[in-house]
Amino acid sequence: MEYSTAASFHHSEAQFKTYEDYLDSKVTPMEVFYLKNRELARKLVEHGHKGTVLSREEFEKKAAAQAAETAKSDTSYNRSQLITLASAGKELKDNFLKALAEREEANRSGKVTSVIFIRDHNTLGQEVSGYIDYAHRLKTKDFEPYFSGKKRLMPGRSDLCYYNWKMQVSTSNSSPNFEVIYDNPNGLLFKNKRDKKLLNVDPLTNGAELAARAGVLT
Repeated sequence: MEYSTAASFHHSEAQFKTYEDYLDSKVTPMEVFYLKNRELARKLVEHGHKGTVLSREEFEKKAAAQAAETAKSDTSYNRSQLITLASAGKELKDNFLKALAEREEANRSGKVTSVIFIRDHNTLGQEVSGYIDYAHRLKTKDFEPYFSGKKRLMPGRSDLCYYNWKMQVSTSNSSPNFEVIYDNPNGLLFKNKRDKKLLNVDPLTNGAELAARAGVLT
């Protein structure tokens, strides 16, 4: 998957195991470099110097509620309807495919929803980029060819956002999981239809509250 970069985002309060992890998600490496103290950087975030954040008590309440909801969901899960994973049994060497495989079950089951950003070249050699609703793609496309290396996962005109740099063609479409907000002065946003949180895809921002960003260069 030469020349491609992918980033995925997860909306899950269970994403952060501790309150410190939650604070760290809002601290940039540059801030740690200048402050020379990660604990001080956390305190600045906790005290609201970077905007509104959850208090430790609020975080722990939300985490406990999330854990209870997950436990209830697991208890009521019908084991006769096991999820078939396209990545199962595959020996994946590509970092991007490994990242997709790690998130496949959670996206198929609805535990999380991920947005994938890809910038790559199509079969015509044209540079294209776009944002893909991973959970929706899993439901509408067969991923076995992707995990087998027979096809490359590429953004298309029906995805959340698509741009062909050669042809100067762009499209945007809301999906069952995300609403595209493209006229915001702060840049492109995706609104999660389930928890109503806004996802800012600007790499210079923290992304979204209780969301995680992972970059994969392949």
